[in-house]
Amino acid sequence: MAPDNPLRIANPIYREVIVRVLASPAEARVPAPPARAFMLPDGRLDLLRILRDFAEFWREHGEVLAAGMPYHEVAPQLVLMAYLQRVVNGGGHVDREYAVGRGRIDLLVRWPHAAADGTRAVQREALELKVWRDGGKDPLPKGLAQLDRYLERLDLPTGVLVIFDRRKEAGDPEERTRFEAAVTPAGRDVTVLRL
Repeated sequence: MAPDNPLRIANPIYREVIVRVLASPAEARVPAPPARAFMLPDGRLDLLRILRDFAEFWREHGEVLAAGMPYHEVAPQLVLMAYLQRVVNGGGHVDREYAVGRGRIDLLVRWPHAAADGTRAVQREALELKVWRDGGKDPLPKGLAQLDRYLERLDLPTGVLVIFDRRKEAGDPEERTRFEAAVTPAGRDVTVLRL
């Protein structure tokens, strides 16, 4: 850990290794197709299609998989990170930022591709992960504000907010899983995935 505030993992290598080790039980059981299954004709990744595929996987296997994870509090986020890692493995990167004590995880998926003029380009897709727990309020407003700041820092116009509903009264995953459109406080368009 870093010796000063805010609380964080100081070494970038450890940031990657720690989460990969934590997510490894899920990654071994996640049958995510490779990135080429989600590539657009221009070589970029179809992030919405990846998220739709993940939502289908989560509806069928996510709750059971998350329940068997050793760190129950962060299990849903670890399952999504494992899924994304399986998709982009070998071609792109999943960068993770942990807001320890703030109840969020920021992800940046980076995927290299050729731009229209043939030059090298990098697609960047930002995701904010939140968990809605028993006794808590819907994390949508807070998540949108947090994602807004993350997008501003990355200079990105759009992003994705993923909300895992872990409340007892959340209901059946089949019924609660849905995509919504939202707008951040600064006016950025956001896709919200509720699981």
